Amino acid sequence: MTDLLTSLWARLFPSGFDIQVTGNTLSGVGQTREGTVHVIGTTNHVAVNSKIALDLSQLILNCIEQDQSHPLPIVMIADTQGQELSRREELLGLNGYFAHLARCVEAARIKGHRLITLIHGEAVSGGFLAFGLLADRIIALPQVEVRVMDLRAMSRITRIDYTRLTELAQHSPVFAPGPENYWRMGGIHEIWRLEDNWEECLLKELHGSTEDQRPQLGLERQGRKLASSVAKRVIHATTSSTKT
Repeated sequence: MTDLLTSLWARLFPSGFDIQVTGNTLSGVGQTREGTVHVIGTTNHVAVNSKIALDLSQLILNCIEQDQSHPLPIVMIADTQGQELSRREELLGLNGYFAHLARCVEAARIKGHRLITLIHGEAVSGGFLAFGLLADRIIALPQVEVRVMDLRAMSRITRIDYTRLTELAQHSPVFAPGPENYWRMGGIHEIWRLEDNWEECLLKELHGSTEDQRPQLGLERQGRKLASSVAKRVIHATTSSTKT
């Protein structure tokens, strides 16, 4: 285990922890003043492949099985450069493995586990979307990198000139990388500072609302101005069609 991870655990769990790193995944438990929490995640900026997706899925299912009578919170550590880009993974159907992982995360939520993601290092693309982005609360630690896609890659796919995308990124957080922009869009709930007491911050998140308020946060922070109203219109239309 790296000194950086050991330092992270010490700040989060001064009462004690037992967390093991196996390859590029980690799992274990941390002790807070209010009890035990599970810790599951990735490290070393790993590119998530089918095996890692299955490993994470199994770790989550293990938590569900162990805690049938009293679901403990699950703290998910996100540190990934995205999905592994290889022909082998595409032929194996990596999207299916990611879908399975997402279902496992949702199963944990349904079973009563509180889900908190801490972005530690990088949170990029599909490796983040299928795991950490599904939590009830998403927290960015200091000096992390968050993005869905590099602007040059976005330019190739959208066929919008790179210079134009760079200009748009100056004014719209939708096009811009970085935790501050994701905070403005509501995709990140809080950004912790180095001087914060991370144990206290974690306890606060464990008691926060489990309602998905990201569209409203995006509106309040002026990073996503239409998501909330569009979501309400879709819900209203769906409810109306069901009644008829």
